[in-house]
Amino acid sequence: MPYNSWLYLIFFLGVTVLVYYAVPLKIRWTVLLAASAAFYLLASRQLILVLILGAAVIYAGALRIEKRNDDYQERRTALPKDERKLLKEQTARKVRHILILVCTVALGILFFTKYFNFVGTNVNLLLTKLSLPAAVPSLHLIMPMGISFYTLSAVSYLIDVSRGTCRAQRNFLKLLLFLIFFPVITEGPISRYDQLGTQVAEGHRFDYVSFCYGIQRILWGLFQKVVIADRLDAFVGNIFDDRIFYSGTVVLAAVLLYTLQIYTDFAGCIDIARGSAELFGIRLTPNFAQPFFATSDNDFWKRWHITLGAWLRDYVFYPISLSKFFQALSKSSRRHLSGYYAATLPALVALLAVWFLNGVWHGAEWKYICYGLYYYVIMASGMLLEPLFARLTGLLRLDRKSRGFRLWQMLRTFCFVNVGMLIFRADTLGAALSMFRSLFQPYGGSLLAVMNAKGLPVGQLSIALIGAALVFAVDILQERGAGLRDWIAARAIPLRWSIYMAAVLLVLVAGAYGPGFGIVDFIYAQF
Repeated sequence: MPYNSWLYLIFFLGVTVLVYYAVPLKIRWTVLLAASAAFYLLASRQLILVLILGAAVIYAGALRIEKRNDDYQERRTALPKDERKLLKEQTARKVRHILILVCTVALGILFFTKYFNFVGTNVNLLLTKLSLPAAVPSLHLIMPMGISFYTLSAVSYLIDVSRGTCRAQRNFLKLLLFLIFFPVITEGPISRYDQLGTQVAEGHRFDYVSFCYGIQRILWGLFQKVVIADRLDAFVGNIFDDRIFYSGTVVLAAVLLYTLQIYTDFAGCIDIARGSAELFGIRLTPNFAQPFFATSDNDFWKRWHITLGAWLRDYVFYPISLSKFFQALSKSSRRHLSGYYAATLPALVALLAVWFLNGVWHGAEWKYICYGLYYYVIMASGMLLEPLFARLTGLLRLDRKSRGFRLWQMLRTFCFVNVGMLIFRADTLGAALSMFRSLFQPYGGSLLAVMNAKGLPVGQLSIALIGAALVFAVDILQERGAGLRDWIAARAIPLRWSIYMAAVLLVLVAGAYGPGFGIVDFIYAQF
């Protein structure tokens, strides 16, 4: 049931809202649980049993971890210092063993359903190169919807319980609701328990302002998805599918329009998800912050898919870079390296793990792994060359805080991002390399003629570009700190609802419907 379908918006979401506010406050969370289970059953049917089984293991593991930590806190005060230290070490070891075991189960489900055939294919290729028979069978596996988002939320919950930053949920059904909450299960945002778990577990009273904000956000998400992203899909898909026939401006247009498509598609979905949650008084974590105003690739990933970047930072980057081993390595490296490079060494190793996992998380294909490593090479190069850049800009007397230099950084970052999007969208890594080379080969025909023939005539292109201009105008206002939603909410009721109705009509009239257009799934739903 796509978030941009009338079945979801009118019937599923509308009925859920009505029932939610009709039942007593204390049991409103059960309405969300029933709706989330129904949403998942409609999409994946019996595969919900896989998530329930995983949730049961996570539930039991978290309670066991918390009990170990609580036992230590109760006993520590009555023990002398030496025995207290020993008990702390023993408790940490037992907690670590439980954590590893339960995380292995959670990650094992993800690995088996998403990566088994990929690993098996590559193992068989290696065996063939060694003149050995293939040993790993290819299985017909169906990946549970949202398994990647579900798994990351589950693992973060377990780690947070082990760290003591949140308490284990003692009601299994409330934990299950956190893990399969229907607005986030398809494309996120990836949620932490202390942010979302407590919100969905308690009932919320109807709040008119929050409800209106939810409607605003849903309409904005629909506008981005059906007016812009879906309109670009045919042209982008046709050029990437028939890449061998095109070069130069045609390929460049396809790459640039794909970047626009995936932004409005993904951001649109997140806005619909966040707006849906706001109808129930629930606030989800933002997942975008004007990414095309980024001045570096690192800055870009702080603004794009924010919750994935934050997850990898908190549960991969920091644990590796701040580990005793790498801190000791950094300290010993000072004898051979400058202070800057010695301090940077742990970060470089941690970043490699972060970007490898980022690529693998997106899909079980080599192109996704290379997509992640592409960003690692750029960021690692920037870190290694930073002293040289600083010295060079000083010699040239360039003000790195000036508006001109910032614009240069934004343009440079935008170019890097588009190359990354080319890798991401191409069918294979070889196709991405071929298309990249073709960018530098002129195209002999007319770009507009190709667009007209491949699903994006001038009229449709104009609508998409006008929509994109509106999106970036809103991004500019948000980048400057303007509260557009607050401004709309502060208008008189007739004007406010006139804006809402105009937005509805715009989506209905300008959406990519009818002949030449088809239903386009959300891009990130496949991950």
